[in-house]
This record gives sequence, structure tokens and C-alpha cells, in this order.
Amino acid sequence: MIETDQQIAAPEAKPRKPASLNGAFFWLSAFYFVYCARPEDWIPGLKYVPLAKISGVLALAGLINSLGRTQRKFRDIPRESWYLLAIIVLLFASALLSPIWKGGALNHTLDFAKVYIVWVLTFLVVTDFKRLRRIIYIQSVSVALICTVSIIIGHSKPRLEGVIGGIYSNPNDLAFSVVLTLPFCLAFLLTAKSAVVKLSWTVGILIMAVALFMTASRAGFITLIVAGTVCLWHFGVRGRRFYLIAVSGLVVALLFAVAGGPLMRRMEAIAGEGSTQQEEKAYESYEQRKYLMQKAIEGIEHYPILGLGVRNFQEYSGVWRDVHMAYLQMAVEGGIPALILYLLFFSRGFGNLRKLLRKRDLDVQTTLFVGALHSSLVGFVFGALFAPEAYQLFPYFTVAYTAVLLVIVSEREREPKPSLGGGEGSWRRRGIPANGRKSDALTFTR
Repeated sequence: MIETDQQIAAPEAKPRKPASLNGAFFWLSAFYFVYCARPEDWIPGLKYVPLAKISGVLALAGLINSLGRTQRKFRDIPRESWYLLAIIVLLFASALLSPIWKGGALNHTLDFAKVYIVWVLTFLVVTDFKRLRRIIYIQSVSVALICTVSIIIGHSKPRLEGVIGGIYSNPNDLAFSVVLTLPFCLAFLLTAKSAVVKLSWTVGILIMAVALFMTASRAGFITLIVAGTVCLWHFGVRGRRFYLIAVSGLVVALLFAVAGGPLMRRMEAIAGEGSTQQEEKAYESYEQRKYLMQKAIEGIEHYPILGLGVRNFQEYSGVWRDVHMAYLQMAVEGGIPALILYLLFFSRGFGNLRKLLRKRDLDVQTTLFVGALHSSLVGFVFGALFAPEAYQLFPYFTVAYTAVLLVIVSEREREPKPSLGGGEGSWRRRGIPANGRKSDALTFTR
């Protein structure tokens, strides 16, 4: 019996993407990099260039230019995007009718509204798993880079406070960003083939973990425990990589020994037994958060429909602080209807993940990133109980990733299968590689 390999079908010709679609994806990637890496804060000279506005405007132009040219249409946009749009509309109404400061609320709402452009453009332009990986890669590398810069520049500053501006200026915000991104980094580590790439991701994860401990963020650490547990369930237990559980425990123990002193003192200060100035400050922070929550509930009672306007609770509180709970933050500044839409938006992300988790024929890479998305989203909804992150864009990006991945998998399932009938002999399909793409080459046995 003679066995020969014959290419009976030409490789599937991929439709060439229009230049406008490539351009839209480029500017979308540029926006993700500028938002996540904030190069203007640590590269000399760039602070004078409005990179965020430039990339945002060009991303909007890319969205307009891509309409009608992508394989997905506006009618395909999932329900969660309409929830997000409704939230933004309510926030604009809240700003225009704000009892505190209309101009400030309007300006902050305009800044937040860019998330809808990015969300829709992500759904329309990220049309395959390779592009989705690239976008998540940009976020992951950017956060690892931010942590490296923060440690180098601000290692002498308490809790790395104010080292980087924007979404990383507050140590709690930096810790929150790290926790939401760590599952993606671990997924990239587990899918890497090169030893150099594996080492790079390992170093990046360790740097991010060190930065998280240096922030001494209690909310960040609690969120890490929750997200990490979900992550180890997916990667360690379901993926039968039990060594990850032991390694993770060892790393956390070492981090506590090396950089966990400030975090432990802040955790102990909750009991009111502070003996040092830092511990006393931590206890005062705890008491202040209780006051802010009570003040937020009071604001919701007085302005239940449209709230105070974005970022206006700081003035309303009397102490110029945000309430450290994203759900109360959205309710007091956007109103109860905005909070309901906010909850519906993130519930759709979990709905997308449930559909993906039910599928039994996913390839290795897709399965890993489904687990990473689930871990990140669970980390957010739990961490949002302790942090003012209602307008942080990372969680909205995560829901966009779940929607895109679900559509990619659904489109993959609808692809026509090659015909195996006819002719003499038997046909057997070659293995499907880890990237999920089916090989067109079939082996013919005479």
C-alpha cells in the first residue's frame, strides 16, 4: 500500500481587506496604545502633543470610513453596545441638568464618550482572532511597561502615587489596571512557543505583581485574590496545569516577604490599631470611605433620576473625593437608570462568556483567552465594590473582547466544511493546529 500526500484543494483564499479597514485597525491600535501606555507621561517632549485627542479623532475617522466596508454591519452590533450608548446619553442629560457644575460634567462626559467609538470600531474592525490577540497584546504590554516605568521612576515614592498620570495616577487605579490585565499576560505566556517569549512574559508578570504590591492597595489585593482564583480554575484545574497553583502560591508568598510590608500594615490598620503615621493614614482612609458611601446614598436619594453629573460627586462630598464603589459612583453621578444600564451592560459580557464556555470544540488558544476574559471580568465586578472605576475603560474593553470573540467563533462555525465524499479510497483529516484554523491539506490513502 502506497501512501502519498496530495493537496486536493487549494488553500482558502482570504478576501483582501480594503485599505480603509486596515487604516481603521491601525488607528484603533494607536488609540489602545495611547490610552493604555500613556507615552506622553514618561517620554520627554510628548506631553506637549495631544496624543489621546489625535488618536481618538483618527479612530472616529476610521470608524466613519469603515462603515459599509466591513463584513460586519451596524445591524450586527450586539445589545450591550446600545446599553453603553444609552448610558452615555443619560450622562449627557445629567451634565446638562447638573445641580453642581454643568460645564465640568459635560467635559468629563465628552471624554468618557470616546469609549463608544472605540467599542463599536473594535467590534466592526477586529474580524479575526489574530487581530483580537493583537489588541489584547497592546493592552497587556502597555500595562507591563507602565509598571516597569513606575517602579524605576517612583520606587522611592510611597505607594507609587502620582508617578504616571491619567488612569494610573492613583495607586488604587494602577493596582486595578494590573489585576484586570494579568490574566491576559498569563494566557500569552501559556500560548508562547519560544523560550525567549515565555521568559519575557514571565518577567512582565513578575514586574506587574511587584508593582501591585508596591501600591499597597487593599482593594487591588482583594481583587487579585478573586481574579486569580478564577484564573487558576480555568488555567490550572480545567486546563490540567496544576503546577500553576503551586507556582502562584510561591510567588505570592515571596512578594509578601519582599514587598508586602506596606500592604500588610494597611490591612491591619482597618482594625484601628495603627501605631505608625502610615497605619494611621490607612485607618483614616478606611473611615473616609465609609463617610463617602453614606454621602453617595444621600445624593442618590436627592437626585435619583439623573444624578449629579460625571465627577461632580467630589464637590458634593465636601472632601473632594470619589466614592470608592463604582456602582454607587454611577448611581450618584448618572442616576439610578444609568446604574441599571451599567449592570445590564456587564451582564451581557458574562452572557457572551457563558455561550463560549458551553462550546466543547474550541481550540487551545481560544479556550485560554475565554478563561482570561472571564477572570478579568469577574475581577472587575468584584473589585468595583471597592474602587471608583465607573469610567475606567479597561472593563468596557473587556466586554468588547467577549462580544468580538463570540462572533469570531460563530463565524468560524459557519464556515463551509470541505467535501470528503466521492472517489476511491479513504480520506482522513490532518490535525487542527492550536490556532483553530483548519488545514486544507488532506491525506489520501490508496
